[in-house]
Amino acid sequence: MTAAICSRCGADRGAEENPAMVLAWVSEREGGMSRWLCPRCARDHVRDIEGKLPPEFWVPDRD
Repeated sequence: MTAAICSRCGADRGAEENPAMVLAWVSEREGGMSRWLCPRCARDHVRDIEGKLPPEFWVPDRD
């Protein structure tokens, strides 16, 4: 499996062993480039993703 790093928060999928957690990562392809979102960022931005809003319009993460 290829390495994946979240494009929003920088989380690394690394050697995650739980299959459900590995499958929860979201892959996006735009302009020939692949980007990954970790499960937390995917949940936080699901409406933005479904609305096909460009990432620069997403509301900043709240910590």
